[in-house]
Amino acid sequence: MKVYETSQIRNIAILGHLGSGKTTIVESLLFASGQISQRGSIETRNTVSDHMEEEKIKLGSLSTSLIPVEWKGIKLNFLDVPGTEELDGEIKQTLSVVKGAVLVIDASKGVEVGTERLWKEIRKNHIPAVIFVNKMDKENVKFEDILEDIRVKLGKKAVPFCWPIGCEADFEGFVNVIEMKARIYDGNKCNDAEIWEEKRPKIEQIRELILESVAETSEELLEKFFGGEEITQDEISSGLKEGIYNGELTPLIVGSATKNIGIETMLNMLSEFLPQPDALKPLEGINPKTEEKVIRHTVDNEPFSGYVFKTIIDPFVGAINFVKINSGTLKTGIEIAVHDTGKQEKIGALFSLMGKTQIAVELAHAGDIVCVSKLDNIHTGYTISDPKAPIVYPVVEVLKPTIYVSINPKNKADEDKISNALQRLNIEDPTFEIVRNKETNQQLLGGLGMTHINFVLDRIKTVFKVDVQQEEPKVVYRETIKKKVEAEGKHKKQSGGAGQFGHVWIRFEPSTETFEFNEEVFGGAVPKNYFPAVEKGLLETFEHGPLAGFPVIFVKSTLYDGSYHPVDSNELSFKLAASLAFKEACKQAQPTILEPILKLYITVKDQFVGDVMGDMNKRRGRVLGMAQGDEGQIIEAEAPESEVLKYTIDLKAMTQGSGSFQREFARYEEVPHHLIDAIITKYKN
Repeated sequence: MKVYETSQIRNIAILGHLGSGKTTIVESLLFASGQISQRGSIETRNTVSDHMEEEKIKLGSLSTSLIPVEWKGIKLNFLDVPGTEELDGEIKQTLSVVKGAVLVIDASKGVEVGTERLWKEIRKNHIPAVIFVNKMDKENVKFEDILEDIRVKLGKKAVPFCWPIGCEADFEGFVNVIEMKARIYDGNKCNDAEIWEEKRPKIEQIRELILESVAETSEELLEKFFGGEEITQDEISSGLKEGIYNGELTPLIVGSATKNIGIETMLNMLSEFLPQPDALKPLEGINPKTEEKVIRHTVDNEPFSGYVFKTIIDPFVGAINFVKINSGTLKTGIEIAVHDTGKQEKIGALFSLMGKTQIAVELAHAGDIVCVSKLDNIHTGYTISDPKAPIVYPVVEVLKPTIYVSINPKNKADEDKISNALQRLNIEDPTFEIVRNKETNQQLLGGLGMTHINFVLDRIKTVFKVDVQQEEPKVVYRETIKKKVEAEGKHKKQSGGAGQFGHVWIRFEPSTETFEFNEEVFGGAVPKNYFPAVEKGLLETFEHGPLAGFPVIFVKSTLYDGSYHPVDSNELSFKLAASLAFKEACKQAQPTILEPILKLYITVKDQFVGDVMGDMNKRRGRVLGMAQGDEGQIIEAEAPESEVLKYTIDLKAMTQGSGSFQREFARYEEVPHHLIDAIITKYKN
């Protein structure tokens, strides 16, 4: 692959709801550019971008692939992004490094839940976009209905630059509305044709709509448009660039990836109308040495800096890091500073990727996307830069896990392997969480849904050859007391020689503090040097409560009396006496079980609010309030953790896949009395 200058580079994300045809489009882009001689297919598991073993099994994208396409002197770095929102990190990291997006819509399904969600991410990141309505040759396709659906759900700024010729099985091309020419496809050949006279009024009406949008990009063009003057082709081209870049205009084109219809039009449009990297606004970061704000322009003559937006763990190569060059140039052998760690590395292998195929790169210019390997200290979210002019760019914020499973290897001999695998894969995907719960002795894997979790487990199997089994995580309950009581604890042991003697009276009462210990001993009934032993004895005893062995919290303990023996008393004796006092107290103190309560922030569309609130009541939850958010209503609620272990799955089912939520620990609350026996039976011992 030749070396491309900054002005010749475009970075583009391909996004769409699951099954919209993104991967097939990538195959057609490569085929149209002559980089492959035959298109692969998902069904035959031989596509360039879905090259992971897990993707071949699932027949869908699970990891972002880099696909550089060379087209008429332009290098278009396509990033084929997974369609599921559970891989939120892949989506957000990719959108942080591109200034172009193709949003793919399945013509037979219209705007789906994932389409809306991805469109909001595109708009939030201010990314110029093109909408590609794919699968126009499928059954039940009515383009005018699709267009209305798009303009209602995605906004009126989406304007058709193409109008289809034929539909369903008879779909054979489109009219280029800007050029007012018809394109008829016959196999892989495209022929110009005249516009049917009966279609001309409709096409001219749409062209007028586009010209008005173009005119709105400048005062001069607006005056010409409303003055009835003709807008030249150069002015149209310039206005389109401006409108697309500013998000005032979103071109909508039609096609069929399997028939190669619309693919060349897409390539031409992306090459011509998307901004080149050196025309973009400067990027801001922090100098890690001075903490001062610094900026970089995406040009070659500034110090090198790059952002690592993706890491993959290759069983043979190790970590491969995808780097967007934000400034300067990158080549093999140069020294780089690693984020804010103070460490330096030397660039070894420098290459691009075509799916899984490595393409050697001698020199990469500002704005390009390349890969580096065998650098142990860098991973997703890190900045690499010139050590003489270090910079750290903001790390992309991603969602936190909403569902957890307990995992363990099927073969106990693989326990060390699974820990190593999780640590390595967490470098690849920082959005999943690993938690070792010492109380339940479970290793927990947290993710954004079961697709996310199963992908991680599949990677463990394919990369590290470890089979993993899942279990439901145990809820971490607590115990406490409800009544104030006083109790005696006496430990006395005589076995010849030095004996053991410790004697205490302790008052136990409910508290708002996790643990409180006070003393009110008068007259030296218990010497001060034994107070720490009493406290330690209580702390150790509270580790395992009387009902089901859960830790005891929210108890205030006051040592107020006791006695000692000048010879036989020691620390151990008073520790044991304190333990006996609490066990005695529990007979009258009404011990009970506390459960963790989570605070939930649930985002749903208006039509699902009633169902979600009703469901929350069934889960022993309570709704605290509701507010309007960017993506719908945000319901603030609280619910016991035991009732929402699989809430991610249930919420999707209730909201046709559109609902989402985030969770955080709120507090512990008493379990209803009628549920206590079942918890004790399940968890005791």
